Amino acid sequence: MSRLFESDPDLRRVALRTPAGFLAFGFGAGLARHAPGTMGTLMALPFAWMLKQLPAVWYGPALLLSFVAGVYLCGAASRMLGRADPGGIVWDEMVGYWLTVAFLPVTWAWWLAAFVLFRFFDIVKPWPITLAEKRLSGGLGIMFDDIIAALYAMAVLGVMQQIL
Repeated sequence: MSRLFESDPDLRRVALRTPAGFLAFGFGAGLARHAPGTMGTLMALPFAWMLKQLPAVWYGPALLLSFVAGVYLCGAASRMLGRADPGGIVWDEMVGYWLTVAFLPVTWAWWLAAFVLFRFFDIVKPWPITLAEKRLSGGLGIMFDDIIAALYAMAVLGVMQQIL
């Protein structure tokens, strides 16, 4: 079991023993040794479903609050670790996925497409994602590149919705 999770004691301490770290590390999902961003995005799925149960008028404010909280949480966890953007911080992937599915129906096919596209753009980082990563720092920098990845995924999904 320990081979599945990060063994770095500093990461584990911040992720499991501090409130900001626990949330920033996606309730521990970011401690996955391999593909922590993908694990964080998987952790986002049940929360996305809960967000979609809100009246539509509340989805945007909940998403904005999650983003603002993420700027603080990710920045705090990053400072505690003394690292600019530790890979285990996955709150940004979670919020990015929640944005990606904002206008999609709650069906496994659309949510799977959203998952694949969001992860693709988050990993490949087309312009201006790389620019945002270079120019922005702290919690805002950690969060913002995933928002851009979500916007790319949303654009592709919007085209797919028109075609299908």
